[in-house]
Amino acid sequence: MMRPLLTVLLFAAAPVWAQNVTFGGMKADTSLPVEVAADNLAVNQSNGSATFTGNVVIGQGEMRLAADTVTVDYAEGGQNRIKSLHATGNVTLVSGEDAAEAAEATYNVESGNVVLTGDVVLTQGPNVLTGNNMTVNLETGTAQVEGRVRSVLQSGAN
Repeated sequence: MMRPLLTVLLFAAAPVWAQNVTFGGMKADTSLPVEVAADNLAVNQSNGSATFTGNVVIGQGEMRLAADTVTVDYAEGGQNRIKSLHATGNVTLVSGEDAAEAAEATYNVESGNVVLTGDVVLTQGPNVLTGNNMTVNLETGTAQVEGRVRSVLQSGAN
């Protein structure tokens, strides 16, 4: 995990409440199938959801979402179309060379938006950005970080 290393860094406080960034340097194809791998699966027929637990990894094209637990809500009409995913515990979202960590994440598959909440840490190469919440639009490859935003930006000089 990157979190212990990142907490050692001294962050330059930015008096900004929101900051826009690019995420993944690419646009994810949100029409691709969503693949889920996990140690366990529990299906709730009454509300149309499935809960994956233990080493959960979700992939869609180049995007990867990992967590301890992920609940999948299916769209109306059965389990052939995913409406949304809610991830909790050690959440990591990776797209290209960018990675974000958070306490929770919700991925609305239909809109292509991923909302990460709780001590979000975004790393882009040597640069680090933290905040309370981050919304990633996978179709445009952009993200917005909100809350007490802090960043460490490398100057490129050795």
